[in-house]
Amino acid sequence: MVVNCEQVWQEISNYLEGEVDPELRAAMEEHFKQCQHCTAVLDGTRNLVQLYGDGKLFELPAGFSRRLERRLRQSLPPPRPTSGSFWMIAVAAAALLAGGLTLARSGGLSSPELRSAHAQPGRGVPGDMVVAVSKEGKTFHVPGCKYLHQSDKEKVKLLAASEAMREGYVPCLRCLRRYLNR
Repeated sequence: MVVNCEQVWQEISNYLEGEVDPELRAAMEEHFKQCQHCTAVLDGTRNLVQLYGDGKLFELPAGFSRRLERRLRQSLPPPRPTSGSFWMIAVAAAALLAGGLTLARSGGLSSPELRSAHAQPGRGVPGDMVVAVSKEGKTFHVPGCKYLHQSDKEKVKLLAASEAMREGYVPCLRCLRRYLNR
């Protein structure tokens, strides 16, 4: 089997998730050996997946605030005390507190562990919509979607989208796109 660049680009996400059949995987790996452009696309996609799939993307390392404050004190000229500086400190503290609460609230919600490291959670999909999932897959689809990667019909089950999301499945970006772009 021989693949071209366009075929590689269409399957790059499935390749990274290990969801391509062995024959296609071998063809893609052979293509990567010969095509620098597709190798760059693979590396870039892998980097994006790692960057955005990391749940600690916004988590600051321990001691970061103290080191930042020390570095800022060293690089800035000494402040001149003014009568207005106290209100600026209060406003800055309130902004930091509000930002910290927002970050804590957004990270504190318990959402199911997504099966796919680089997928969007299904926020706009109607919960009562009937969807199809592959027991070994990571996404849910409109029944009959041609992108449902499953040849064995016994491993495909139908369930409500809300249940699929609770189980960690994410919507297919192709057949459920209209719900994700709201």
